[in-house]
Amino acid sequence: MKPVLLLVDMQNDYLRPPGLEPPAGLIVANAAALLASCRRSGVPVIHVWTTVSRDDDRRMPHWRRAGRWLCVGGTDGHATPVPLRPEPSERVIHKTFFSAFAGGELESALRSLGCDTIWIAGVHLHGCVRSTVLDAYRLGFAVWVAEDAVGSDDPLHAAISRRYLEERAARFLPVASFFADLEPLADAAGPIVSSATRASHRAWIEWRERSPVERSGCLSKLGALVEEEKDSFVRQMAREIGKPVRYARSEMERALALLRGAIRRADRPLEEGFGPSWRVRRRPLGVVAAITPWNNPVAVPLGKIAPALLYGNTVVWKPAVEAGEIATRLFDLVRAAGFPDGVVTMVEGGRSSARALMSDALVDAVSFTGSTGAGYEAQEICARRHVPLQAELGGNNAAIVWSDCDLRRAAWRIAEGAFGFAGQRCTANRRVIVERSCYAGFLGELEQAVEALHWGDPAEERTQVGPLISAAARDRVAALVSRSEPAADRVFTTRKPPPCGRGAYYPPTVICCQDPSQEIVLEETFGPVLVVQSACDWEEALRLCNGVTHGLAAALFSEAPQRQASFLREVRAGIVKLNADTAGADAEAPFGGWKASGIGPPEHGDASREFYTRAQVVYRAGPELWSRPK
Repeated sequence: MKPVLLLVDMQNDYLRPPGLEPPAGLIVANAAALLASCRRSGVPVIHVWTTVSRDDDRRMPHWRRAGRWLCVGGTDGHATPVPLRPEPSERVIHKTFFSAFAGGELESALRSLGCDTIWIAGVHLHGCVRSTVLDAYRLGFAVWVAEDAVGSDDPLHAAISRRYLEERAARFLPVASFFADLEPLADAAGPIVSSATRASHRAWIEWRERSPVERSGCLSKLGALVEEEKDSFVRQMAREIGKPVRYARSEMERALALLRGAIRRADRPLEEGFGPSWRVRRRPLGVVAAITPWNNPVAVPLGKIAPALLYGNTVVWKPAVEAGEIATRLFDLVRAAGFPDGVVTMVEGGRSSARALMSDALVDAVSFTGSTGAGYEAQEICARRHVPLQAELGGNNAAIVWSDCDLRRAAWRIAEGAFGFAGQRCTANRRVIVERSCYAGFLGELEQAVEALHWGDPAEERTQVGPLISAAARDRVAALVSRSEPAADRVFTTRKPPPCGRGAYYPPTVICCQDPSQEIVLEETFGPVLVVQSACDWEEALRLCNGVTHGLAAALFSEAPQRQASFLREVRAGIVKLNADTAGADAEAPFGGWKASGIGPPEHGDASREFYTRAQVVYRAGPELWSRPK
């Protein structure tokens, strides 16, 4: 293989506008890492820039119609970020339309280099990157796309483009894999998934005929087995994913509560409406794909599997690779509980397995918990197949702190909510917005609260902040903090020394940043980082609280009834709390986010029936009409 790296449209005018997925800072950081590796290894580099001139207007027609002047030569918008600037020996090719191959200069350069493979990073995936990949495919080049160094301001369109290109013209893989000893491997995900869905479909034909009470009997046995093993699961979570035992224990209690909640609903009627000649009943969906994350490896799977089975569905479960041992052990308990063969099956693997499962013709619905980016792919697949999707996609959760609250209590609650389990909870407090009059006082209390946190061995009872899931996750958080520091008013961390021993530890970090357009404010960190902002009045506080794409959880610390009422009226989140941090939720309550945090009905509680069944209206003609039950 003789590769060439192609950097497509890595220019400020494309990278600065809001709405890029992933965010521009991450795209640039990953592309810079790939660029540096290529330079060290002698892989040729070609930069492709869109270049517009006001003296010779060759803009694309839709730019003219919109009056847009982007990437004008000689302007800052035309330039690339510093880490991606060309070296003198590297070629720059200019274009005015989508494809880097327009005009023939790029093809000539590639032929002269004798390359057979093109590595691509750039923006936008749904536009110029897509056009460039298709032209490279037409010309006979192999194409690798750096999946974590390409972005789009139209992420759903990008998800469609990725699927289209992967099926035809390109391999997508992370930057870290480009210099690994990779040989093309046969994709085993498809056959394995197909076998699991066929078994699940066969089992569903019989399982759907069982009564909810019969189904709940197996769930009760499963609950008893999980109860017996809960302490062992706690220790395994600390060992495998670094979850402090205090939070692992809470997760096991939540898992059991979710099972008990499903069982309690077994005797509730599935008929919900009547007329003289019709009635409404709820019917199971069929085969449900449950795709679950690593951070709650017992509670999230059981929270999906239990109601799905109760309402007459069967489940194919794809757990996260990072918690594979825990998943295998939990699946062993599922089988020991006496469910008929095929009622619950498990498939292992990463993104390719998840994609194959969601795309399988025998899957009738998808319940997914994961990142926002992965959620776009799930949304695209399920929309194309016309199957229901329930997706929980994380949160960038804010707490508002007002001067009439107990500042010390608020600071300590928020510190625990932000940094417990190293911030690796979807409901973690990621932002706090403080009334300006008490801003300094709150920061003083927060600094004390952060210093009081214990970070260390997750197997110790007192530990609150353990390691991140991986060194890659730690490095991602560190890079994000580093990128945010120039725009920050203040950054402080715990003064306690890092824990000894193995583990990807990152210190609890507070970033004071007033600029609402900064990446650190807009994006979910999923690490031990808390952003603090001040607000001069209540209207600004609400704007800052609602001013991100996510909408999972939000909180208010205030004793004023009118302010509480205003908060409950205006806040845009699915989980809202008063005088409590955003982290955590009751197992009996519906759990789901608004905006980019959720798709479809929420999970848990009475909301489960809305997703795991669908309404069917049955009419009866003739003299014997239905009567409303007493």
